[in-house]
Amino acid sequence: MLAPNKLFGLLGDQTRLRCLALLMDVEELCVCEFIEILQLTQTKISRHLSLLRLAGIVVDERRGLWIYYRLNPNLPLWAKDVLKTTASIIHNQEPFFSDKSKLSKEDRCDSKFWLFSL
Repeated sequence: MLAPNKLFGLLGDQTRLRCLALLMDVEELCVCEFIEILQLTQTKISRHLSLLRLAGIVVDERRGLWIYYRLNPNLPLWAKDVLKTTASIIHNQEPFFSDKSKLSKEDRCDSKFWLFSL
């Protein structure tokens, strides 16, 4: 069970907060999309997403070579409220505003594109 101190501790890191803010705007994102938007390495993104997954905040799904993340639909109501409130407060602040604008401009993850760009 997710404890408040665990959630707030995870939200204290900017990379994890940026990932969660993005997931509040879309249903799911592939690791490759996080890499493109946040301009961070795959290793760093994956490490942070793994911590969120282990805490039960996000869930993942492998589709071929790609792993997609989304908010855990079974999050406790209080945790969903914390995430919604946090997202509403930070959405116009940097770097969150720029992340969201990149998300709206980027094509969604296309496995063929990413396969050839490796």
